[in-house]
Amino acid sequence: MDSKRALEAAGGDIDKAESSLREKGLAKAASKSDRATAEGVIESYIHTGNRIGAMVELNCETDFVARTEEFKGLAHNLAMQVAAMAPLYVDESELPADETRQPEEVCLLSQAFIRDPSKTINDLVMDVRARVGENVKISRITRFGLGE
Repeated sequence: MDSKRALEAAGGDIDKAESSLREKGLAKAASKSDRATAEGVIESYIHTGNRIGAMVELNCETDFVARTEEFKGLAHNLAMQVAAMAPLYVDESELPADETRQPEEVCLLSQAFIRDPSKTINDLVMDVRARVGENVKISRITRFGLGE
């Protein structure tokens, strides 16, 4: 029904209707960001050669969502991102005052996604949040490198 209304509001322009629906979904997802996230997964990723590893704690509101392939796939992609890009912080709110590097270098949510640089990690999280209808939040990240 939302699709029909969006298409009517866009005067039959499919691209405009899709854009409107996407914006509506992202706004709805943003409104969920204050809800408690007590469920989730801890995902690990070990890079080929066993020299680099990463762990991510990804939280959601219900165990039902935590068991979905979409949620687990996001957790896996986030762990790969942490292994590849070595962010130090989840978001800019964790940045210390004396940090001189740009947020895109050290904050996971600000980084471009390694598989699709046109999207940020925040975009990925917001997309999943909009699709599952729950708050999805990255709580902790860590990266290990042999000899580091």
